[in-house]
Amino acid sequence: MINIAYAMGQGGAQGAQGAGGFASFIPLILMFVIFYFLLIRPQQKKSKEHREMIGNIKKGDRIVTSGGIYGRVTAVSDTILTVEISDRVRVKLNRANVAGLAQAAAPPPSKKKKDARDAAEKK
Repeated sequence: MINIAYAMGQGGAQGAQGAGGFASFIPLILMFVIFYFLLIRPQQKKSKEHREMIGNIKKGDRIVTSGGIYGRVTAVSDTILTVEISDRVRVKLNRANVAGLAQAAAPPPSKKKKDARDAAEKK
């Protein structure tokens, strides 16, 4: 009688092991999906935007290099940009070294806004 119970126990364990083998991969699949949506996809999107920005640089644009130097583009070729970083100081750099476009300084407040602000302060 003990032999029968022993044989039944082994058969049941083998049947459950087949289903458990696939079930052990589910956490790995879920981790990959989470990493894809939280890490990989946003990085690919950011990289694509950066490539488009580098490809659209034209003469006169204000840029920031990866080294933190601000300048204005004075000449453009396929892979090299000539950037004026000060009066009559120009450097050549590879397009890949452009970190981004520099934001233009805020325009000075218009005279109407300044007059309205002064009137409000006098009251």
